[in-house]
Amino acid sequence: MRALLPDLAPWRSSADFRLLWVQGLITYFGSFMALIALPLQIKDLTGSPLAVGAMGAVELVPLVVFGLYGGALADSADRRRVILLTEAGLGVLAAVLLVNSLLPEPLLWPLYVVAGGVSALAGLQRPALDSLMARIVPHAQQTAAAALNSLRWQIGAIAGPALAGLVVAYAGHGTAYGVTVCTFAVSVVLCLRLSPAPPAGGAQKPSLRGIVEGARYAWSRPVLLGTYAIDLAAMFFAFPNTIFPFLADDLDAEWSLGLMYAAGSVGSLALTSGWTSRVRRHGLFVVFGAAAWGLAIAAAGWFSSVWVVLLCLAVAGAGDMLSGLGRATIWNQTIPEKLRGRLAGIEVLSYSVGPQLGQVRAGAMAGWTGTRSAIWTGGVACVASVALLTAALPKLVRYDSETDEDAVRRRAARPEA
Repeated sequence: MRALLPDLAPWRSSADFRLLWVQGLITYFGSFMALIALPLQIKDLTGSPLAVGAMGAVELVPLVVFGLYGGALADSADRRRVILLTEAGLGVLAAVLLVNSLLPEPLLWPLYVVAGGVSALAGLQRPALDSLMARIVPHAQQTAAAALNSLRWQIGAIAGPALAGLVVAYAGHGTAYGVTVCTFAVSVVLCLRLSPAPPAGGAQKPSLRGIVEGARYAWSRPVLLGTYAIDLAAMFFAFPNTIFPFLADDLDAEWSLGLMYAAGSVGSLALTSGWTSRVRRHGLFVVFGAAAWGLAIAAAGWFSSVWVVLLCLAVAGAGDMLSGLGRATIWNQTIPEKLRGRLAGIEVLSYSVGPQLGQVRAGAMAGWTGTRSAIWTGGVACVASVALLTAALPKLVRYDSETDEDAVRRRAARPEA
């Protein structure tokens, strides 16, 4: 049983990890409330699917620009301060949504402005947040920490949208935004209790030169390139969430739409993680997890039974979690502290841009070949691309946390607590 349950070692060994875990759970809950309420409000105001879909275009550019800048900022500023200020800024934007929803006639344009602002602040915050894990959690506990963080996200991803739908339906958008404001207020209080996390000695101010330095380092490390490339390929070819409403129609099961969106998170939550702390070949996690994701998505597009489709989506979620554990562990075990923020900025792009582009691909293919065809062909393309990338970057598969040069160097630079 101990091998099946999550490894709680990071929770016991690091007070900052405990604070960030609780803070993140509260933030995810509030963020998912707003994530559901915002597109629903745009839909109510416009009745246009195009207007709702435009939100993704509004979010993409700020995410790219501020994600890269946020990585450089995380290497040159106190990461605790960056997290605190961006969290407070997100709370202010939630308050703007609340005020707008209380107007006699809510305005449309503030919704897009807030969506872009949230994307920008998230891009600034995530590199500081992600890079902090390598500092506050011992080297050997990075996989356990990644598993606990994934568990936290899945709880928020399941409970947040489910409750948001009920809150919006019975209490209105304003109540959902009010809950979001309250969660960010609590989160800011918790962030104030974090230990300072000043930059490494000799850190320089954020600059384009610094960002390029981080990109060059990533390009020179085949293991890192493999983690980025495989995740981008998997999400680009096999992220069909945007066409789930059409899949539900094809299966004559409109009632299953909410279950489709939740199935992946349920599958991730169901994947036991205690045993993963004893694994050393994390590159295999990335490869097998992404391949399992692609196979399961292909099966979801092929079968005509809605219950089998839901099972396939759950299996896909478990594969995605496995791949995510491998990526997070490799990043935190190998990247030098002085470059950790800038590489975290690149990581934000690798796992955020892929789903955005994947939704565009899925929508375009569905319009051309049909919904189910777009899904299963994307899954097959995902598996094929993972196989090609694995052959092109064999060092990823051979990665061993005990023998990899970068992992050994990183462990020596930061002795175990």
